[in-house]
Amino acid sequence: MSPSPDPRTTRVVQFFETLSPASVSMLEAIYTEQARFKDPFNEVTSVAGIQRVFMHMFETINTPRFIVRSAMTQGDEAWLTWDFLIKRPQGELIIHGASHLRYAPDGRIQQHRDYWDPAEELYAHIPVLGTLVRWLTRRLSATA
Repeated sequence: MSPSPDPRTTRVVQFFETLSPASVSMLEAIYTEQARFKDPFNEVTSVAGIQRVFMHMFETINTPRFIVRSAMTQGDEAWLTWDFLIKRPQGELIIHGASHLRYAPDGRIQQHRDYWDPAEELYAHIPVLGTLVRWLTRRLSATA
């Protein structure tokens, strides 16, 4: 990732690329107390809620990690594109996504929304369910 010239975004990128179970307890340095977080599976408001989301990730996924591919900041908003890597016996799974961040006046995140497609990035890789998802995707495609 090429570094963002905005120090808030640089700090967020460094935090997420080194996120670990131990660093989840330090989220209050990154998020405001009543920060809102939303992804395809979670919607929480508060640092404690965001901590639960990330701790659940570490408890249920083998060696998860983020690689930020690009970052752009304009005013109090930032966009990150990232890869989320999951180790599996069948090989590493890579989920591609993006995050929209809104910063509070103190430079911490007050709103974080992740965008990624669970059907394409996750469900399509599950035996049996993946076959159904791929069939349905082909069926609904205008180019099929």
